[in-house]
Amino acid sequence: MLLEYFQMIDRIEAVDLGTKVLKAQSVVPAKSPVFEGHFPGMPLVPGVLLIETMAQASGFLVLAATDFSAMPFLMSVDGAKMRSFVEPDAVLDIEAFLEHEGSGYAVTKAKISSGGKKVCDAQLKLRTMPFSEIPLAPIIRKRAEEVGLMAAIAASA
Repeated sequence: MLLEYFQMIDRIEAVDLGTKVLKAQSVVPAKSPVFEGHFPGMPLVPGVLLIETMAQASGFLVLAATDFSAMPFLMSVDGAKMRSFVEPDAVLDIEAFLEHEGSGYAVTKAKISSGGKKVCDAQLKLRTMPFSEIPLAPIIRKRAEEVGLMAAIAASA
């Protein structure tokens, strides 16, 4: 996990396109410039970065479910609940569940836990735009390969 570069997912553990579920994992870095101000003497991962983590997992799930036909962009966050603090070195288990995809939109429910304890959850709505309209496909495919999404898709087939 590289907080300062918004690379929140370390690896995709599994994708099940039948049930439309993605499982991922990340380890919070021991040190990051983010912790210098949040909070001095008590480093905690900001809640907005936990939401971003859920959004990225949801985005990878949408990419897998649509066979990389469109780029998902976070549009809204509903019912977000922060349930516990996340400190450096925490191992985060992230799950995303695809509830709807179509008509240029996707809806997911996502959650993060650490050590079996609930950290946060939310419903996320994403706008999907065809890669033909935006020049991000090669960058997104490369990142998906780096975190193991392609291998997870192949394993689920």
